[in-house]
Amino acid sequence: MRETSRFVVSSEWLQAELGSPDLKIVDASFYLPAQGRDADAEYLGGHIPGAVRFDHDKIADHSTNLPHMVPSPDVFAEAVGKLGISENDRIVVYDGPGIFSAPRGWWLFRIMGAAQVFVLDGGIDGWKAEDRPVEIGAASPTPSTFLADLRVDKVIDFHTMMSIVSDGSSQIADARSAGRFMGTEPEPRAGMRSGHMPGARSLPSGTFSVGGKLRPLDELRQAIEDAGIDFGRPIVTSCGSGITAAIITLALESLGHEDNALYDGSWSEWGSRADTPVVDGPATSDAA
Repeated sequence: MRETSRFVVSSEWLQAELGSPDLKIVDASFYLPAQGRDADAEYLGGHIPGAVRFDHDKIADHSTNLPHMVPSPDVFAEAVGKLGISENDRIVVYDGPGIFSAPRGWWLFRIMGAAQVFVLDGGIDGWKAEDRPVEIGAASPTPSTFLADLRVDKVIDFHTMMSIVSDGSSQIADARSAGRFMGTEPEPRAGMRSGHMPGARSLPSGTFSVGGKLRPLDELRQAIEDAGIDFGRPIVTSCGSGITAAIITLALESLGHEDNALYDGSWSEWGSRADTPVVDGPATSDAA
């Protein structure tokens, strides 16, 4: 049997664990307008029993106009504590289609200090397709205490990203579509250039899953190597707004690569500024 990620759990496993006192289930669904789905409405209409709703745009840094930026440890701890989650719980994060926004939730909980965090293969769509139990309405969790300890080395800010692009000290893995990366497709957000950071490599987020489930480890490694990424060097992941970059992070960590970080502002920041270098076409190794 082919080896799979230690960070991913199956629907069979999760259903068998339902009701365990240390198990906390998190609906971290997020959709772009083009996807035509309402994450909050879908949660209320039917979620995995015991799941709480994690809104990426609400549990975020609101001092910036950039979307769903990493909140301060205090803000995160207060929000997830109200959801009944502590850093010592076993936390399973899911989204709608599977491997889309759940990895962002997985990444956030981990960089804030939780040690046992997992992603549900197949998401709620797969769960429902298998006719597994759901409950409707909002959850009423008993508040808990989450002791947050932010891993600042896992989050890249704009000034650090400018230095990385300039000196090539880390490799850049971009999770946007190939068309957006090459500049042949427009960005979904108004006022942004398409194209990519000099030196970046294209790793579209859909590469890493099939049918909403994370690919086996050998396929993850092959996809990353085919993009020209060297596992022996540091890697920074990026995407449109910091959500799907975490899919690459999930793949890297699953393969044992820990020297990675996520550029939180991602293209929402880089592509909207006039002082950032942007190139079109396929990936090259040229620095800025």
